Amino acid sequence: MNQELDQVQARKVKVARITELQGHPYPNAFTPSTTAREVHHKYGELDAVALEGNTESLSVAGRIMFIRDFGKGAFFKCRDSFSEIQLFLSKKDVTEETFELAKLVDAGDWVYVSGTVFRTQKGELSVKIRELTILSKCLRPLPEKFHGLTDVEQRYRKRYLDLIMNQSSFGTFASRSKMTTHVRQFFEAKSYLEVETPMMQHVASGALARPFKTHHNALDLDLYLRVAPELFLKRLIVGGFPKVFEINRNFRNEGISPQHNPEFTELEYYEAYATCESYIGLTENLFADVCQKLHGSLEVAFGDHTLSFKNPFKRLHMFTALQERLNVSLDDLFDRNTMIAQAGTHGIDVQEFHSAAEISVLIFETLFEAELIQPTFVVGYPVEVSPLARRNDEDPRFTDRFELYIGGFEVANGFSELNDPEDQRSRFEAQDTFRKQGNFEALPVDWEFIEALSHGMPPTAGAGIGIDRMAMVLLNQPSIRDVILFPTLKP
Repeated sequence: MNQELDQVQARKVKVARITELQGHPYPNAFTPSTTAREVHHKYGELDAVALEGNTESLSVAGRIMFIRDFGKGAFFKCRDSFSEIQLFLSKKDVTEETFELAKLVDAGDWVYVSGTVFRTQKGELSVKIRELTILSKCLRPLPEKFHGLTDVEQRYRKRYLDLIMNQSSFGTFASRSKMTTHVRQFFEAKSYLEVETPMMQHVASGALARPFKTHHNALDLDLYLRVAPELFLKRLIVGGFPKVFEINRNFRNEGISPQHNPEFTELEYYEAYATCESYIGLTENLFADVCQKLHGSLEVAFGDHTLSFKNPFKRLHMFTALQERLNVSLDDLFDRNTMIAQAGTHGIDVQEFHSAAEISVLIFETLFEAELIQPTFVVGYPVEVSPLARRNDEDPRFTDRFELYIGGFEVANGFSELNDPEDQRSRFEAQDTFRKQGNFEALPVDWEFIEALSHGMPPTAGAGIGIDRMAMVLLNQPSIRDVILFPTLKP
């Protein structure tokens, strides 16, 4: 620590000398004429002979990542955004002031240089410095170059250092941004309208999750950070919008794991006259389209696996799979005593408010989740765990609902929407009973939504995708923290 403080002090001394040589130590209005990537694109095919005598002046700017000083000159590795370019300094090519200024540069500093492009004796494309300005002094030394920032917790806490030192992290977040752009383009091409709905709500509903609570002082009113935008998006369908989508933040007062962060980004999309079945097809097409645009292929690495997003994805009926694995009947899966015994066999805790169907779902998640590596639509969700979904016409114990699993965890959830206000009211009231029994993730009664639904909502399907989890599987990242720039951490 003392060594680092000594370096900080030494760099502060350099700032004083920089001020004497160039005036302001943190100058403004220096816009480079080109980028490192553009330099490589324009001159990359030219050899040393072709560049000999090149007099075209250009300017570049970026962060100095490495310095090799040899007395009367120096080589610098300069990084700007997505690429690097080598800078070459020779005492005979610059003024004494510029040469001294260059000698004050440390790894981590931001610089602006102008000069000409040439190739060194080793053949590396470089910019021969004619003029140099230090734009910003890096007072604290960067992590050691060859080992980088390897401490995982420090990478999350000091993401700016992670982005500086680990180009793979920089590339991941740049790709995540492109992924979100492709998602938007997919829905816009299908005439969906992007909308925004409230982040603070009177009733935290739309998903089975425990909310964060806050208070509005001026109105003396308790509010909740939303757990999902679903009920507001369905209000828009009631109001006449045929197709809507939203990409925004949700907040759930839950634990942290490789697949969970209390603050996360969710895509939700709704369409009048669509069905659960048509939305399975739409969701398949979305993943295939985004994967193809990101990677030029429908296949992508994920850990030790190769995921294929070629349509159609596999389907698995939850209760059919449970019957085969547990060697029980369908009626057994709806018998609470039988399922309590099965849960005990598999080490699953059962609460008073858990119905037989809910216990069956818990057992399914325990036994099957980790096996669902390739994109798989799980269908056959019971009504008890689907309070907002339409009942199945053939067997009303189930709903027309799917969840998409990829890489061993759930990535998407969708269904034909429940548009019967009386059925919705009774489901809310059942959920309210569960809340009173201690299930803090159960839905509260949202009377305003029931009123909206009473004005008539056409047959509708909707779905939600965790954008962070989508990024995990498409960008080969094992933890949600690796695709969220600033994940939630203890202080």
